Amino acid sequence: MSAWVLPDHIADVLPSEARHIEELRRQLLDTARGYGYELVMPPLLEHLESLLSGTGEALDLQTFKLVDQLSGRSLGLRADTTPQVARIDAHLLNRRGVTRLCYCGPVVHTRPDRPHATREPLQFGAEIYGHAGLEADTETLRLALDCLRAAGVGGSGSATVIVDLAHARIVRALLADVPADAAALARVHAALAAKDASALREFTADFSAPSREGLLALVQLYGDAAVLDEAGRALPAMAAIGEALADLKRLAARLEGARVSFDLADLRGYAYYSGMRFGIYADGASDALVRGGRYDEVGAVFGRNRPAVGFSLDVRELVGVLPAQPLRAAIRAPWSDAAGLAQTISALRSQGETVVCVLPGHDSEIDEFHCDRELVESNGQWRVQAI
Repeated sequence: MSAWVLPDHIADVLPSEARHIEELRRQLLDTARGYGYELVMPPLLEHLESLLSGTGEALDLQTFKLVDQLSGRSLGLRADTTPQVARIDAHLLNRRGVTRLCYCGPVVHTRPDRPHATREPLQFGAEIYGHAGLEADTETLRLALDCLRAAGVGGSGSATVIVDLAHARIVRALLADVPADAAALARVHAALAAKDASALREFTADFSAPSREGLLALVQLYGDAAVLDEAGRALPAMAAIGEALADLKRLAARLEGARVSFDLADLRGYAYYSGMRFGIYADGASDALVRGGRYDEVGAVFGRNRPAVGFSLDVRELVGVLPAQPLRAAIRAPWSDAAGLAQTISALRSQGETVVCVLPGHDSEIDEFHCDRELVESNGQWRVQAI
């Protein structure tokens, strides 16, 4: 095997795609800034106990681990940025009011989270700390949709986008008084996620009738807005369930112009989320392009358990569902010491133009720039003209 073969699910990013990724990263950050989000840059490496504390424990198997040669302590390469941002909110900023933070940087996974996925996503995310109301949930959803529109997904004439909503408190309410150990609950969660009614019926045989019937009803509760009315009739009359369904109705009503669906048995990230959760899907993508929701307990381990809601996406995955960009337009210039040429090139570059100086002997080489203009000398002046 060649020494230059990269590990499985790790890949180089070549010029045209790299340019697309970088331009998209800037668009996403600018969109978040337009909502008032502040950029933070957590480190790629942290002490392992910090990365895997609290809700981060679910990331244990996804985290690469190594030993710090300076301190001898165990370090981890982050597999998710949200626990780090929660630490920043709790310990470094420690603001009393609302804090809006965004980030964009690589994370590393020990295993791809689905077939053909990279183990080195470029994770963009935005999070609100300090507000428990639906206003923050709504802003998070609207920002996520605007980020996709800025990328060219979900706008007029582009791929169809669907926001899929669920709520963690529904399943929590149904399991609140169930006398089952962690292994038994894990089996129930797996059966719900797979919508396996026969397995769920077996695993809940000893549950109380309201819990058992409610869990079995969840398997069928997915689809359009009519699902919420059906859920109100099929699920037990518990205050927490009624509040969760009402919240989902209000959120859906606030997403003007967006297609919204519901899957009340969707348990992806169940241990992580404390309230509403969502995925945003688009034509051409094999999985959700964006995932997020409310995770109010995320800062508890850092000594500050306050409301939190946000989302994240993989910029590299997002680029993969977008049309390839055309080559960047550029100006071709000769390599020469002729008077005025260097100053002309410098002036063009300061105006945002790309000027490619053709090195001697390389006139016909092609790269990722489309030189549709060239600099030519006329009467002692350098001018740009179309090729």
